[in-house]
Amino acid sequence: MNIQLFSKKNTKPSIWSGGLTYEYMIYPKTANYADRDFAFRISSATIEEVPSEFTKFKGYHRYLVMLDNDLDVEVNKEKKAYEKYEIMEFNSDDEVTSFTKGTDFNWMVSEKISHHKLEIANGNQNCNAEVVIVFSLHTAVITIDEKPYHLEPNDVLVIENEEKENVRLHFSTECLFGMLDF
Repeated sequence: MNIQLFSKKNTKPSIWSGGLTYEYMIYPKTANYADRDFAFRISSATIEEVPSEFTKFKGYHRYLVMLDNDLDVEVNKEKKAYEKYEIMEFNSDDEVTSFTKGTDFNWMVSEKISHHKLEIANGNQNCNAEVVIVFSLHTAVITIDEKPYHLEPNDVLVIENEEKENVRLHFSTECLFGMLDF
């Protein structure tokens, strides 16, 4: 089992058409964002332009969570509204226009991967997924099999669990909790 902590303060921004994006992790490490050849990508972005068109990624499922604001969007010309921390799921090839400024969490997963989910978790969780991601919404302590990890807001913890061992997690406060099996 491989556990990695990605701190928001150590991410470098890139520009997208509506603001800045901060990549935490792209998997596999040999993948290239521009080539769109990754299995999954974890990032956070600022939405600074209103309206703003989300970048399309053919062949990807996407989870998006606003971290500091509600979200008003149009998805394929249909108006939708999400509250802060509410999980928005969509096909990354959809036409998405945001009418909200703010900061979001993004998790893009290749459509070739059929088993994945993202939820808000608190307290205890058990899972045996091949990849587990935890995104801290607040300062948090995540205990994994008795070992504590201290996360600042917007930090990411990734567990690569190829052997699919049972992993026991305890969240000191609510976090985004993602699971994926290849």
